[in-house]
Amino acid sequence: MSEAVTNPPTASMPSRWRQFYALTKPRVVQLIVFCAVIGMALAVPGWPSPAQWGAMAAATVGIWLIAAAAAAFNCLVERQIDARMKRTSWRPTARGELSGRQALVFSVVLCGLGALVLLVWVNALTLWLTLATFVGYAIVYTVWLKPTTPQNIVIGGASGAMPPVLGWAAVQGSLGPEPWLLCLIIFLWTPPHFWALALYRADDYAKAGLPMLPVTHGNAFTRLQVFLYTWILLAATLLPYLVGMSGLLYLLAALALGLRFCWLGWKLWRAYDEALARRTFWFSIWYLALLFAALLLDHYVQLGFD
Repeated sequence: MSEAVTNPPTASMPSRWRQFYALTKPRVVQLIVFCAVIGMALAVPGWPSPAQWGAMAAATVGIWLIAAAAAAFNCLVERQIDARMKRTSWRPTARGELSGRQALVFSVVLCGLGALVLLVWVNALTLWLTLATFVGYAIVYTVWLKPTTPQNIVIGGASGAMPPVLGWAAVQGSLGPEPWLLCLIIFLWTPPHFWALALYRADDYAKAGLPMLPVTHGNAFTRLQVFLYTWILLAATLLPYLVGMSGLLYLLAALALGLRFCWLGWKLWRAYDEALARRTFWFSIWYLALLFAALLLDHYVQLGFD
């Protein structure tokens, strides 16, 4: 998921704790964990049993810790790039407030604790899937894809799309087609979400030497891609209803949110405006959160009628 929703942490925390907390990209991790929790809830046919509530709580903690570890490792690897970019230059690793060694130890400790929680209190499948997601984001995307190809966010988006799969595995201990549908939705959401940001941060990415799509292919091409992806995404969001995974409430929410996203994509394609690009980016964050919230609400509304 996008790393762009991070902001400097609150000044109310002690300085050193605040610096380590910033490495975890808390807003990104919150969205990751939220989507994982939705996957957990949808994996339970009825109301969760006490044992399932326990597994869900442990999985939430374990996934949060490993996601935070991946974010910290990303800050470590990209500290020189972050220092050259206006939107990330405040990060403690970019400013030299935390050393590379401190960031690495912090990441390893978080990852180890998360792995322990998942192995002991959840199941091995969730552990290995979560660790694979860590490798996909922290190493494959950050170290290899991001600095080498403008399709970085498309290919690397596979790891960011995994949270509902992790959540489903935590409760079921196995995987069916349903969590992969949710994974597909996040996978297709990632390009228009991130490219909307890249449009108004193109100079920042060019300065950092990163081959983001607006830098390599231009503003107009990127806007077209955003517009096309919003329609592909809309089609994918209808799949949970079409396969009987969700009901009418979710369908209406998916149509309303999806058409709004398509409308913003169309306006952006027709005429570029930085304020519109910013609005499209921030809407995309709310879009994903509200779409998954609608899935959850629809799930429990249907339980009420059963």
